[in-house]
Amino acid sequence: MVVLVGGSWVIFAKTGGDIKTKSAEVAALQELGDPDGKVGALEGQIQTLTGQRTFNGILLAFLSAGFVGIFFVFQILPSFAHRLTHAIYDSAEMVEVDVMHDARSLLAQGDYEGAIAAFRQAAAADPLNRLPWIEITKIYKDHLNNPAAAVETIRHALESQEWQVNDAAYLLFRLAELYDEIDGNRASAVAIMHQVIEEFPGTRHSANASHKLRNWSLEENEIATLKKPPRSSA
Repeated sequence: MVVLVGGSWVIFAKTGGDIKTKSAEVAALQELGDPDGKVGALEGQIQTLTGQRTFNGILLAFLSAGFVGIFFVFQILPSFAHRLTHAIYDSAEMVEVDVMHDARSLLAQGDYEGAIAAFRQAAAADPLNRLPWIEITKIYKDHLNNPAAAVETIRHALESQEWQVNDAAYLLFRLAELYDEIDGNRASAVAIMHQVIEEFPGTRHSANASHKLRNWSLEENEIATLKKPPRSSA
């Protein structure tokens, strides 16, 4: 392609030069009165060269456009895509590789406070990632036996960020579980499930919340039935 473009440029430039030379000859002969009658032949040659130059110009335009297109597709575009990919993913990868790795390492070593601090750094570096908050909640619940701090962590996460629907629903379900399973606060858990239904109507999250409420209702009815004293026979 480079050879074709270069050759076309040479031909285009040479034709232009020939036209200029013959046009100068015609002008000179016309000043002399064209004693040998060469002006007509030269003008015909100029017209032929002009047509050739026009064709070469069109061909050159197509070849140049093709060369630029090929260069863009195989050189510029991949480089741009590579830079864009790194711009999008490098930050998240650094959070996962560095901060999250460090937090998990501290957790494995039993340094729970250090792990919590590291997970908080991960949350600050990647605000739309719910995982650091979930990990902090697990540490408070499973390792530090601090359910109040676990609840407060989820509540803080919900209030500190405008979450996507899936993330917000996930955090609300975890909060309801903490209230119900750890605090024994079924009333607060039920209120949160109603909140999910109201905030995300027509979604699978709303359906899951409704299913959870039905299960809790059945469970409470069974418990109430078991607590009833047996009827005495008359």
